[in-house]
Amino acid sequence: MKVNDKKSMKPGSFPYIWSRIRRNPGAMFGLIFVISLFILSVISPYICKYDYAEIVMKDRFALPSSEHLLGCDEVGRDILSRILYGAKYTLSIGILSTIFSCVIGVILGAVAGYFGGKVDTLIMRILDIFQAFPNILLAIAISAVLGKGFDKVIYAIGISSVPNYARMMRANILTVRNSEFIEAASSINCSTFRIITHHVIPNAISPLIVQVAMGIASAALAASSLSFLGFGVQAPTPEWGAMLASARGYVRDYPHMVIIPGLFIMVTVLSFNLVGDAIRDALDPKLRD
Repeated sequence: MKVNDKKSMKPGSFPYIWSRIRRNPGAMFGLIFVISLFILSVISPYICKYDYAEIVMKDRFALPSSEHLLGCDEVGRDILSRILYGAKYTLSIGILSTIFSCVIGVILGAVAGYFGGKVDTLIMRILDIFQAFPNILLAIAISAVLGKGFDKVIYAIGISSVPNYARMMRANILTVRNSEFIEAASSINCSTFRIITHHVIPNAISPLIVQVAMGIASAALAASSLSFLGFGVQAPTPEWGAMLASARGYVRDYPHMVIIPGLFIMVTVLSFNLVGDAIRDALDPKLRD
């Protein structure tokens, strides 16, 4: 039993990474916060006293109280209900856009790194064009072309983030391309597709795990920024960035309408970053016990 435990706790394994994360208070706070927020967003229609779209004009600009824990907005909608319901959009956009950009980036980076030569040059120069623009500016441009909406935001943020994952994957591929196990696979006539998918990518993808955790935080922040600028999820859907945009005209008289969604954006991004830092530390051989 002890032998099995030692094997399961080898560096890089999930039990080992989890044991390192559990010892990090910041990472545990971030993990618990994100999981709790996700669960609350799913069950919000059943636990919230008020519907997120219910307009009650007599409660407009209501301050936080026992009746409305986080107050009400400019048309009397309960802010707590809108925050919890809107969490599913912010989290979903962050996670789905990161998965989209990671998958495309891994494929492009793997092809460029494995084949090299003209293929590598062509892919890298195309990515250079994308990276010539700041991510948020590129996301705005793509949103302007694709239009507004939940799915369009995912594509816009995902496409703008592809170069980051592709370049990292390419760098990792270059370190394993000439390894002995790749030569062994080639010697037994494994197809190029099988070598890339079964040998190259699995051995080069570990560093991307940290990038994905950080990427979700960046994507969630970008989603809120696009909604704030009017390119993202549109009203009356209670996305956090859209809530900030609609409340910015009342920041002096009713600051709670801006502070509350802003705090949730900040803490959510911070939570993902804390988890990403913990995963990076767990995978770093220099920091192993």
